Amino acid sequence: MVSPPVNEPILPTALDVVAGVADERNRGDADGSPVGNGRSASRVRRDYVWLKAGMVLTDCLSVAAALTLAVLAHRGFSAQPLQVWWLIALSPLLVVVVFSAFHLYSIQRLSAAEEFRWILLGVTMVITSIATASFWVDAVFTRSWIGLSWVIAMVFVMVTRYAWRSVVRTSRRRGRLVQRTLVVGANAEAGRIVTEMLRADLGFIPLGYVCADAWGRPTTDVPMLGHLDDLGALIAEHDADCIFVASSAIRPEHMAQVNKAARRRGMEVRVTANVQQVLSTRVSAQPLGELMAFSLRPVRLSGLQAVAKRTFDIVSSGFALVLLSPVMTVIAFGVKLTSAGPILFRQERVGYRGRPFTVLKFRTMVADAEDRLHELLDLNEATGPLFKMALDPRVTRFGRFLRKTSLDELPQLVNVLRGDMTVVGPRPPLPREVAQYEEWQMARLEVRPGITGLWQVSGRSELPFEDYVRLDLFYIENWSLAFDLFIIAKTIPTIVSQRGAH
Repeated sequence: MVSPPVNEPILPTALDVVAGVADERNRGDADGSPVGNGRSASRVRRDYVWLKAGMVLTDCLSVAAALTLAVLAHRGFSAQPLQVWWLIALSPLLVVVVFSAFHLYSIQRLSAAEEFRWILLGVTMVITSIATASFWVDAVFTRSWIGLSWVIAMVFVMVTRYAWRSVVRTSRRRGRLVQRTLVVGANAEAGRIVTEMLRADLGFIPLGYVCADAWGRPTTDVPMLGHLDDLGALIAEHDADCIFVASSAIRPEHMAQVNKAARRRGMEVRVTANVQQVLSTRVSAQPLGELMAFSLRPVRLSGLQAVAKRTFDIVSSGFALVLLSPVMTVIAFGVKLTSAGPILFRQERVGYRGRPFTVLKFRTMVADAEDRLHELLDLNEATGPLFKMALDPRVTRFGRFLRKTSLDELPQLVNVLRGDMTVVGPRPPLPREVAQYEEWQMARLEVRPGITGLWQVSGRSELPFEDYVRLDLFYIENWSLAFDLFIIAKTIPTIVSQRGAH
């Protein structure tokens, strides 16, 4: 189970955290006594308790404030019966129950995409429950109040949750909210576990490998600490908080040893599912006699899901075209007045299952840009079959502004209405790019291409070709309507920051 790849070089930061935590433990307490085994684990648990308490407080205040603002906007303060204020006063209790049921206070176990999905469901359930309860206390809320409450609550909760994730990232880089982890196994999978821990702020500090069978040496700088037979002593010696097991590196009897050592010290054990590119929302545990298996729900869209995605595309693109028509008119005039040539740029792209279609964009280059491409091929800054230049001389001054703000993509809303594209999906490739694809890269043609996608909110033009193909495949493997909404929500700040835009 993995989260979407991150395009940030965090390895030096993680190693610095290891050193910082080690220095803190070597210094000991103020009275000169060293930090002993179990002290660090209790400190991490205490830090997470305070974190969860803060999250509970902001979640409750966010929902209560949203309900109150909706009431004031709808009828005013004095026009409401007492029952309304009683329902608002009781909303924090409902928030805690529902959000806890969706595991929204286990932030160390949720990726940002999964957290967004459960917040979406949690806020919806809370608002729906309060609206239902209003019928029983003669304080019926209108549909406009329900809709406004939901929108405000989503905004407030998402903003505060984003702030908490920033706090967690900062804390982990400073050596807090991290678990000192022993990795059981000495094969390639164990090496990937350590690499992932060092690459991203996941809350684990790999101390070293514990060999289960023959001694190995994964290609990382983390040391080999000892053998599984000495796991108990290694836990005490290195003051470990957590054990992470590479499932492909152990046998059932090894797992029994790990469980025994962890049970004696009250430690948590995590075992890799050896399944890549899958969000945990697709995974469930399933007993098989005395064994335990992981069940993966099918990735293909059911008939109802396909209808839901297409309905969302039609409604959202149609609404956006109406809402943005004044902006698009101004852009059209800007393109026409600043350079010679047509307003729209039409280009053949490869769509769903390899079918060609004509993509529409506002023209950002000179009219003969395609004819001049061969002159610039030696200056290509992209990897793979892509062509990218940060300072492409064919781009007009107004076109550079359109690209930086992604406003040149707006005509693709017409492609969405036509059914050639979807709002969220892989980038539509050129035929010459597809001709250079390797076999595994062809899988990105299994869905309709999108205006925005996971690659756009994870680095855009800064990503090498293989990374953004993997992001596309990750999206295909884990599609859901909530995941689409999550990507759309992340697209807005990405466009505003102009990160990776050429």
